[in-house]
Amino acid sequence: MVGNLLGNACKWAKSRVCIATAQADGADTFEVLVDDDGPGLTGPERVNAVKRGQRLDETRPGSGLGLSIVADLAPLCKGRFELEPSPQGGLRARLNLPAA
Repeated sequence: MVGNLLGNACKWAKSRVCIATAQADGADTFEVLVDDDGPGLTGPERVNAVKRGQRLDETRPGSGLGLSIVADLAPLCKGRFELEPSPQGGLRARLNLPAA
């Protein structure tokens, strides 16, 4: 899942991709944040971006499956996946998964 998120961020970043992980002491989940400084997505685009085979911009190579795979796998692993605006100016992918 993280590989798909990093691949997407690297594809769209202008010059910077940041990845961070966090787990609070005693927490039963951990979080992975992947941020890029690319063009980002609007709210409706973020909803559509996780649909299988959905490609919002066909100027770059890709299958349109990466984010939808993460969106499908996260709940199967008892996790959560969200796309949101990034402080870097582009897109933030937030993946929360059980720690065990």
